[in-house]
Amino acid sequence: MAVLDQLEPKEVFRFFEELCAIPHGSRRTEKAADWCVAFARERGLDCRRDQAGNVIIFKEASPGYEAAEAVILQGHLDMVCEKAAGCPKDMDREGLDLALEGDYLYAKDTTLGGDDGIAVAMILALLDSDEIPHPRLEAVLTADEEIGMLGAEALDASSLKGRRMINLDSEEEGVFTVSCAGGCMARCVLPLRREAFPGTALALRISGLTGGHSGAEIHKERANANVLMGRLLSAVSRETDLRLLSVRGGLKDNAIPVSAEAAFLAADPQAARRAAEALAADLRREYGDTDPGLAVEVSSAEAEGLPMDKDATDRTLCLLTCAPGGVQAMSRDIPGLVQTSLNLGILETGETDLAAVFCVRSSLASQKAMLRDRLVRLAERLGGRTEISGDYPAWEYRKDSRMRTLMTEVFREQYGREPKVEAIHAGLECGLFCGKLPGLDCVSAGPDILEIHTPRERLSVPSVRRVWVFLLEVLRRLQ
Repeated sequence: MAVLDQLEPKEVFRFFEELCAIPHGSRRTEKAADWCVAFARERGLDCRRDQAGNVIIFKEASPGYEAAEAVILQGHLDMVCEKAAGCPKDMDREGLDLALEGDYLYAKDTTLGGDDGIAVAMILALLDSDEIPHPRLEAVLTADEEIGMLGAEALDASSLKGRRMINLDSEEEGVFTVSCAGGCMARCVLPLRREAFPGTALALRISGLTGGHSGAEIHKERANANVLMGRLLSAVSRETDLRLLSVRGGLKDNAIPVSAEAAFLAADPQAARRAAEALAADLRREYGDTDPGLAVEVSSAEAEGLPMDKDATDRTLCLLTCAPGGVQAMSRDIPGLVQTSLNLGILETGETDLAAVFCVRSSLASQKAMLRDRLVRLAERLGGRTEISGDYPAWEYRKDSRMRTLMTEVFREQYGREPKVEAIHAGLECGLFCGKLPGLDCVSAGPDILEIHTPRERLSVPSVRRVWVFLLEVLRRLQ
């Protein structure tokens, strides 16, 4: 028996419940795509599916809208699959167990996938209806958004004629996202030469930092363990001759690292300890508000293998202390928005090379290129190289957005207040679409979804109802 058949809007929740019965985690969206294709064929709608798993469905304009410009409706098919401890469900093979509590819909002991299943449901409900007035609809349902926007990156957008787009992948009602950062990963690699050195082996560790997302929380100026490790080692090197054995820190390029560790040989181990402890006291004062748990530990260690020679040690310290980091520029169009930043997220040491992995972000393509060039040139001067990957474009803010103006007018009329218009310092699929469709006028919106990507995820039913009414009115006015 359907759990959601009494909820309004019925057509939206019917499709949402059908989708929830289909396993559709990232890299597991084949059955969900099959379901969308079958939906289109049953209704005689033009449908295209590509090798990346993206599905595009077209529906011609309703009477009176034939001359209107097409509008793109966009969401993604995949969800993040997380379970509560002890939950036996196999989310690769089993659907979700939906339940209601008051005004909220959730899945028992798992993520709900409201991000972005509710967008898929709304889009299919629009395509299914012959009563809703609208211009030509071009519905784009992408695959694998949650693991790097892989579907949107691979999408061939040449069949899309519209240059107006509503993205339904936001999780806060009344917030319109109108810009996002572009980004890339820059992996700076320095070659290492190793040779014997008659020093005492020490281990240096920094831990207890707050960390966070390198886009959404970079403006909070929290300590970066890899950057602080560079400062600590540099301070030690001013007091005694040292040779690095290794330095490591961080797990993801897009997360501010919370810990880092280094091993080295020091000519004067007592001087090394004093220098590290003195700077540690300064760091605790500097970051007392943002990182109250900051801790630095110096301990004896066993040297494993040969240390880097003096040149390799000096080049490593130069990279760690001279590479740019954190917020580089703030937006002049949107107060409080970080425009450009980078994060040294991962440090890795091998036998013959050291790698420093940066996440570069900017809402201006020119500043992203500037930071990328700075890292390339720094690594080259230090005898290394820089590998660029995962490059995706920014969704730049449009001062003359007709979509934003229209959606703001409708929201004001229906809600009696102004929407919040914001940009985010992180990547969205809209950026990739703007790169593929020059001149695209786009706004992202959606209903309230709480604690996404966790088993505590909840979708507000009244919010879905209000956003649905809002969406219908926006489409009605797109003539």
